[in-house]
Amino acid sequence: MVVRAAVLPSVGSPLEITGIRLPEPGPGEVRVRLAAAGVCHSDLSLSDGTMRVPVPAVLGHEGAGTVVSVGEGVAHVAPGDGVVLNWAPSCGVCDHCRAGEVWLCADALSGVGRAHAVTEDGRELHPGLNVAAFAEETVVPARCVLPAPEGVPLTDAALLGCAVLTGYGAVHHSARVRRGESVVVVGVGGVGLAALQAARIAGAGPVVAVDVSPEKEALAKAAGATDFVVASATTAREVRALTGGRGADVAVECVGRAATIRTAWDSTRRGGRTTVVGIGGKDQEVVFNALEIFHWGRTLSGCVYGNSDPARDLPVIAGHVRAGRLDLGALVTDRIGLDQIPEAFANMLAGKGGRALVVF
Repeated sequence: MVVRAAVLPSVGSPLEITGIRLPEPGPGEVRVRLAAAGVCHSDLSLSDGTMRVPVPAVLGHEGAGTVVSVGEGVAHVAPGDGVVLNWAPSCGVCDHCRAGEVWLCADALSGVGRAHAVTEDGRELHPGLNVAAFAEETVVPARCVLPAPEGVPLTDAALLGCAVLTGYGAVHHSARVRRGESVVVVGVGGVGLAALQAARIAGAGPVVAVDVSPEKEALAKAAGATDFVVASATTAREVRALTGGRGADVAVECVGRAATIRTAWDSTRRGGRTTVVGIGGKDQEVVFNALEIFHWGRTLSGCVYGNSDPARDLPVIAGHVRAGRLDLGALVTDRIGLDQIPEAFANMLAGKGGRALVVF
């Protein structure tokens, strides 16, 4: 059976919207018909080579859909079930998994080397980040699917697979924001908007959003920001002015550039916590001097997948969605088709909008 997909033929090449052939699921595999897939900055990083995976590949790692068929040995989902794709599944046996750090699983991306489909002319295709969600259908290992939460439409549930788990987890698991703490979120894309909502749920205040685009102020404030700062050379000074003159208790950086990481660090109070969520390239070097590290006593930490355990966290997040505390639709600024993914990439590069959502 031929389905349409967005294929990356080689690193740096434009995406090709073309037909691919999927096999029937083998033992331990699941075939899923996608309802929606979010366009994440990580997909852009894969296409331009910032993050490397085997090519040609079908990109897309944030998605949800309906099970079409299952292979031998799959028992936790069945045809007709709604599922959320999990691009970084835990193996359960490596040192990190045994220590409860499933987001650091050493085997999480082992599936990217397999050929999961072929082009119509017979070329093998790899799943960009395990799940190949930029396609009408995909075949994935069973551990890459989680039952979709009840009461959450599948088109919205797609966002749970990356943006929401990452943004929510960055606030609640990595930075461990407490009620009454001040928070600054640098970068108001899909993950940044999720982090702002998570900060509001945590009872933080004030919550300051920072972005290069003034047009994002309304989005940020709808998500929970009490203040908005247009990024500039004086950003840290403006954040300090909005947080009693000391700086934010917590800074969450969602861009992945040396300049924005430095801005987040400089915006954090003495003894505060800076969490870096954004994925940057090897050329993005952040410089600190030894004296400032001593003097400021800040904590700087990386954050992978929001330090989340999807099996544990999806039910909690779904509870916030059903209670009206977390608005998944508010993260989406564009609902598009497969053919418009290149335009969504261009908008991300230009700093426009929140999450673009491919709706099938």
